[in-house]
Amino acid sequence: HVQLVESGGGSVQAGGSLRLSCVASGYTYTMAWFRQAPGKEREGVAAIDSERRTSYADSVKGRFTISKDNAENTLYLQMNSLKPGDTAMYYCAAVNRRYTMYPPLKKNVYKSWGRGTQVTVS
Repeated sequence: HVQLVESGGGSVQAGGSLRLSCVASGYTYTMAWFRQAPGKEREGVAAIDSERRTSYADSVKGRFTISKDNAENTLYLQMNSLKPGDTAMYYCAAVNRRYTMYPPLKKNVYKSWGRGTQVTVS
């Protein structure tokens, strides 16, 4: 498994933007962002693979963009038009596997996890 380190979280006003980054210790084929708000289940936000196929949760489509720099083993999440409902701890996840369909947003398939970065929208 790879080690993952997230950065870029912070506090912003509604309508603002943030860009999250996740650096992996090695190459991994499929990566994703998850988030977890207090008292709620961890949910998938966006996923991407090395072919740049992507998946998004309905709640973030049109506002968030996931990208992956394969050469630098780095994952990004550009978050625009942020809402208070986006407030959560955001986690980077990875699994070195190609999926036949689009990269999954199910947390149980991911083998490596970062420690998270907090995003607060007021």
